[in-house]
Amino acid sequence: MAKARLLYFLYAFLFAALVLNCHSYSHERKVHVVYMGERPKGDAPLASTHHSMLKNVLGSGSSTKDSLVYSYGRSFNGFAAKLTDEEVAKLSKMDGVVSVMPNHILKLHTTRSWDFMGFNGKLGSSKEGDVIVALLDTGVWPESDSFSDEGLSPPPVKWKGTCKATNFTCNNKIIGARYYNSDNFYDITDFRSPRDSIGHGTHTASTAAGREVADASYLGLAKGVAKGGVPGARIAVYKVCWSFGCGLADILAAFDDAIADGVDIISVSLGSDWPVDYLEDPIAIGAFHAMKNGILTSNSAGNSGPFPVSVSNFAPWTLTVAASTIDRKFIAQVVLGNGQTFTGLSINSFDLNGTTYPLIWGGDAANYTIGADSTASGPCFPEAMNSYQVKGKIVLCDAYPQGFFSDGAAILLANGVGTIMTVSDPIYTDFAFSYPLPATLISVDDWAKILEYIRATDNPFATILLGETPKDVVAPVVASFSSRGPSPITPDILKPDITAPGVDILAAWSPVAPPSIYYDDKRSVNFNIISGTSMSCPHASGAAAYVKAVHPNWSPAAIKSALMTTAYVMDPRKHKDLEFSYGSGHINPEAALNPGLVFDASVEDYINFLCKQGYNTTTLRQITGDNSTCSSTIIGRAWDLNYPSFSLYVLDGQKINGVFPRTVTNVGSANSTYTATMYMPADITVTVEPSVLSFSAVGEQKKFTVTVNGPEIAQQPIVSGAIVWSDGVRAVRTPLVVYNYLPGAPYNLDSDSTTNKKATFRGSSIFHTKMITGDN
Repeated sequence: MAKARLLYFLYAFLFAALVLNCHSYSHERKVHVVYMGERPKGDAPLASTHHSMLKNVLGSGSSTKDSLVYSYGRSFNGFAAKLTDEEVAKLSKMDGVVSVMPNHILKLHTTRSWDFMGFNGKLGSSKEGDVIVALLDTGVWPESDSFSDEGLSPPPVKWKGTCKATNFTCNNKIIGARYYNSDNFYDITDFRSPRDSIGHGTHTASTAAGREVADASYLGLAKGVAKGGVPGARIAVYKVCWSFGCGLADILAAFDDAIADGVDIISVSLGSDWPVDYLEDPIAIGAFHAMKNGILTSNSAGNSGPFPVSVSNFAPWTLTVAASTIDRKFIAQVVLGNGQTFTGLSINSFDLNGTTYPLIWGGDAANYTIGADSTASGPCFPEAMNSYQVKGKIVLCDAYPQGFFSDGAAILLANGVGTIMTVSDPIYTDFAFSYPLPATLISVDDWAKILEYIRATDNPFATILLGETPKDVVAPVVASFSSRGPSPITPDILKPDITAPGVDILAAWSPVAPPSIYYDDKRSVNFNIISGTSMSCPHASGAAAYVKAVHPNWSPAAIKSALMTTAYVMDPRKHKDLEFSYGSGHINPEAALNPGLVFDASVEDYINFLCKQGYNTTTLRQITGDNSTCSSTIIGRAWDLNYPSFSLYVLDGQKINGVFPRTVTNVGSANSTYTATMYMPADITVTVEPSVLSFSAVGEQKKFTVTVNGPEIAQQPIVSGAIVWSDGVRAVRTPLVVYNYLPGAPYNLDSDSTTNKKATFRGSSIFHTKMITGDN
């Protein structure tokens, strides 16, 4: 009964929040994206063609002006329009239409981090200033010191973008800004401009390319010099995410503009929470066109870890980034009246100056007026607290049901001084939150000791100390929330590709966005500390921009290869899921400047990859948007894609057997010889032929073949090793993984059920818990 009552209160509050946050639309038509593939040659605008097509579908009774939302035509061909189901069916049959997709909504998925990697980034603004980093996000706060243009020259001549904004000023740092909202819905908190009201986009942009800012901190915590990976690079802002999420039509419009504007790197910290086929994924489609134009897209792996097959953004032409810790933790200690001290996780900026306050258990402070009892007040549910008993006290709260967290606001709203919380799921204990009052998150064992103290003491007291930042000596470790591989769509490609700092990252923030996980927190900060693969992605984007600044002619695949093959090797003893958590390893931007060899890949290589995956000419063109065909390709494994890692999945009961042809390009010393060394468990045989590669010129290419053999295996987890090519100076490392897997599991992707699973694209890849808030 107690558990049932607790869940009743939990879901009652969740339902109230849902009702308050639902938005209904009265119009019958809904936004759809009509994708028509590659832009025809020539400079003729395509809008008139799009209007004509719409007119034929809508008939004389409706206005194309009212229906048309976007006309894509700068980088690829298509448009977004408000359509009924009947109009969608008509458009789908028209000549030139590749696909018509509903406007799915996606979700969004610091200073110390660059130093932790040993990265100084001393290129200077002269080289970095030619690189333009595009952020598809929630916009930015342009007045932030992180976006100062002091000392920067005018934008590079290749820039073709604009500052399409009101209440927003661009400069020589933020050289362009646009915003997109196909549904034309705005929350009261949203700015109708590229200005950021959420904080996420400001954080990611400053992480990737923010200027150096001295004495940056979160309300005094983690004080230091804040900087991005390429402080001298330019930033182009494409606001596609709002309080309700990010629309597919808006994402594609932003890719269309960013490509035509002349950006070099596109950073996308958002994604779907359900596996989406490449031909239905706006990020995969947009990134494919970016790749065709020499632009690398870096994106977040998602925050659905530590569960397997949870990685999102897994297209092989993008860089998929996991999140890992840095060597700094945020803790806050609880000191009891008897002198006992307990350490919890918290970004606690509140200083009680050592003053002790009465300490109570939440279960002893139920608000009986609304029908609450200890099962609801024990976990400190919103409105379940007796404000008369909580006022002026520190409250010990029970753990929420598994998967849910508290923002602490229930105690704040009941006039409490602070809160001591615990968590029922020990998985998520490697990152910290900030709260709107003194708070800390302790272990279940310590929680029991504090409850025992309360029960055994007539007048229990406690205080919560100001937050501290001790060194984390075991870092880097992949975060619990970081999504894991294998790829649910193409397990022959190892995903994620790489990991980067994404835990407790300090970076710039929008001063109108809440500074804690309580959404009604009215305090204002210029820097904030948050966690997520949203934070790791811009680290990789900045690293990619750093490589691009030194090697402006390198292809997206070459830059990606350089980052992967020079990555720091992660400790497998700390990761039971091995490369499924960290890919090739932890980014090492400085080493990526001189990788020695790169695994390059062309548009044709990716087309061949798609054909071998079973795409026919029609479905292929839904992604490529051109006249590509699959007529001469035999369906098979993706082992021949020139990828800088090796993934061999085996069905239960089959022998381990795979052949991987590869080609490397010399980008190091003209006269050099590389020798291969293999590391793999003893029962798996790996041969490399030839095992020695000699080069006489920069740009020269050499081929080799990796053959992997082993016994029959069934229901076995990942095992891994690596192939390392060395010339005595450089080490080109490529991981090799072997595992049992049934492609599509556990999502049943090959069944009819997936047709009913519509992708929801999340606004960001900040780690958002299932939060019970005090403002329901």
